[in-house]
Amino acid sequence: MDILSIIEKKRNKQILSKEEIGFFINAYTKEHIIKDYQASALLMAITLNGLNDQETLYLTDAMLRSGVTIDLSCIKGIKIDKHSTGGVGDKVSLILAPICAALGIKVAKLSGKGLGHTGGTIDKLEAINVNCYIGKPKYLSLLKNVGMFIAAQTEDLVPADRALYALRNATGTVQSIPLIASSIASKKLALKTDYIFLDVKVGDGGFNTTIDDAVKLSRELLKIFKAYKRKCVIHITNMTQPLGRAIGNAIEVKSSVEFLKGNPECPEIKTLIDDFIIDILMTTKKCNDRIKAQRMIDTVINNGSALKIFYKWVSAQGANQKLVASGNYFKPKYHYEVKAPQSGFVNYKSTKSIGLSSFFLGAGRLKKEDPLDYQAGIYLNKIKNEYAHKGDTIATLYSSKLISKEAITHFNNNLEINQKQFKINPIIIKVMK
Repeated sequence: MDILSIIEKKRNKQILSKEEIGFFINAYTKEHIIKDYQASALLMAITLNGLNDQETLYLTDAMLRSGVTIDLSCIKGIKIDKHSTGGVGDKVSLILAPICAALGIKVAKLSGKGLGHTGGTIDKLEAINVNCYIGKPKYLSLLKNVGMFIAAQTEDLVPADRALYALRNATGTVQSIPLIASSIASKKLALKTDYIFLDVKVGDGGFNTTIDDAVKLSRELLKIFKAYKRKCVIHITNMTQPLGRAIGNAIEVKSSVEFLKGNPECPEIKTLIDDFIIDILMTTKKCNDRIKAQRMIDTVINNGSALKIFYKWVSAQGANQKLVASGNYFKPKYHYEVKAPQSGFVNYKSTKSIGLSSFFLGAGRLKKEDPLDYQAGIYLNKIKNEYAHKGDTIATLYSSKLISKEAITHFNNNLEINQKQFKINPIIIKVMK
C-alpha cells in the first residue's frame, strides 16, 4: 500500500477502503513516512471529490485511534459535552457549563484556541489565568467536586486531528464537510460523555456561511455519532450578528459573569442559552416540561448557585477567585468610542468584519503560537436594529496599545445607519437529533 495510489484513487473519484484510510492516518501522523505535500494532495482530492458516509466513518475512527480516549464512567451522574463551531462573541460555554452543573448535569469540555476572526474558549479562560492544560486525574477531580471542567486538548488526544487541521488551514482545504465532520466527531468521541450537544453556527460570522452547509454538516455528524451509539443534539444557530455585545477575551469573561449574576447582555443571548439548557434538561430527562425547565434555570441564576460554581471552577483551575469576582482583570489602557454620525437604526454590514476589528485590536491571532492582547476587544453599545441618536456611542474599542486609525477606519467602514429596522432571522434556526 502506498500514498500515491491512494491519492490517484481519490482523484479519480473512487472509494477508499478502511485499510487505505487507516494507512494514511498512521503513516502521516505516527510513522511520518508521508510528506506534507503528499498529505495535502490527498486532502485536496477529498475536498474536491468528497467522501461517502462510510469513508467519513473510517476517517473518524482512524483519527480517534491515533491517540488516547478519556473514560469518565467512574464519575456518577449524567455527563455531557458541549461544542460550538465558533463565532463572533461566542461565550456560551462559559455561561452554560456552570448553569448545567448547578442543575446536577456534569459538563466535560475540551476546547481550543481561536484563529482569525473567531475567538477561542481557551483564550478567554487564559485571560483570567485559568490553567487549561490539565490531564485525566484533574478532569475526574473537577467533575466529582465541582461538576464541570473546560480544558485544552492534550497532545495525546486525537493527534491526527491536530496535524491534519494545521495542514488544512495552510492548504485551503478547511471547508470540506467530511473533513470538518471527522475532525469534530473524533474529538467529541475521545471524551466519553453520555450526551453530546453541538452548536453549529451559520452566517458570515461563523464557520458555515449557508444553512444548507450547516444542515449537511449536522447530518454527517449525527450519522457518525449514531454509528458509535452516542446520543447527540445539534442546534443550528444564527451568526449573522455577534452573539451579544462583548467581543474579545477578558471582556467576554466579564460579560459571562454578569450573565450569571442575572444581567445578560441582550435578550438574544439569554434566549439562546435558555433554549440550549432546556433541550439539555429534556434530552437527559432531568425535566419533562419546558416551562418547568425554564424555572429551574432561573432559580440557579437568581439564588447565585450557578455563579458560585463558576467561581469554584475557575479557582480550582488556578484563577484568583477574588480577582475574578472583582472584575479587575479587565482594565484596558486605551479605549475609543465610535459615535453615531446620524440618527437611525444601527446595522453592521458584516459580522465577520466585526470579528476582524477585534482581531486588529489584538484580540485574535493568525497562527496558534501568536501572542494575544487579552485586554483588546469591542463592546457594542448598540447592536443591530437598536436606535441611536446622532452622537450616541455605537461601540467602544479597547486595547492595551494605542488604537490605530486603521482599526477605527475598519470598524467605521462596516457600520451603517438606516432609517428603518430590518428583519433578523431567529437566533436558533433548526434543532436536529
